[in-house]
Amino acid sequence: MSTRFQPFFLFLLFSFPALAGTQWQDLEAVRNGAIQFARQQSAAQPGTVSVTAIPLDPRLRLSDCQSIDFFIPTGTRLWGNSNIGARCNTPSPWTVYIPITVSITSEVVFAARPIGSGQTITEADILLKNDDITQFASGVITDVRQALGKTTTIGVAAGYPLRIDMLRAPYVIQQGQSVKILARGQGFQVNAEGKALTNAAAGQIVSVRSGSGQIIKGTAREGGIVEVPF
Repeated sequence: MSTRFQPFFLFLLFSFPALAGTQWQDLEAVRNGAIQFARQQSAAQPGTVSVTAIPLDPRLRLSDCQSIDFFIPTGTRLWGNSNIGARCNTPSPWTVYIPITVSITSEVVFAARPIGSGQTITEADILLKNDDITQFASGVITDVRQALGKTTTIGVAAGYPLRIDMLRAPYVIQQGQSVKILARGQGFQVNAEGKALTNAAAGQIVSVRSGSGQIIKGTAREGGIVEVPF
């Protein structure tokens, strides 16, 4: 260094000791930490999770942190394009947000052919394909057992992914059907006849009018049986 500029340089160095001695945070470590955190938080998702994040702006100056706390910002879901927060409390507090992309590759259940509303799903109606489920609306079905035997509530076009909200369990009791009312207690059982006032799938609550005209609520079971607590 030219001796002509040495006094001015030393003046800057010793006049701003905090600036001269600052240790800056490794931004790539922050980015990698955010990726690792997002992978951990997404571990329970079906299929293979992939997380990417763009590098932080190299002009960003953050003081070196002893312990970084990663978090999911309020209202954020780790799904597709998202963000991870990184917070430092000591020695100098700072907070940054890292843009990330979460992809989840899994088998997805598609309609193999047009399916009408009220139709019961069979193996011939479905097609399995690997795809990024974050590209679809929430509730997309990834397990065929969630679809087989269920009944559609709307029509589904061929090649369209099936969702949970499109299907319902088949009714085991139909409105207007004659049912057997079954009440069990400690060491006894009472049977009666009634008529269902609503539709119900197995395990759902159904309203029944007894032979005496009383309205009773019970749990729908296979075979036209309604279990009533006693």
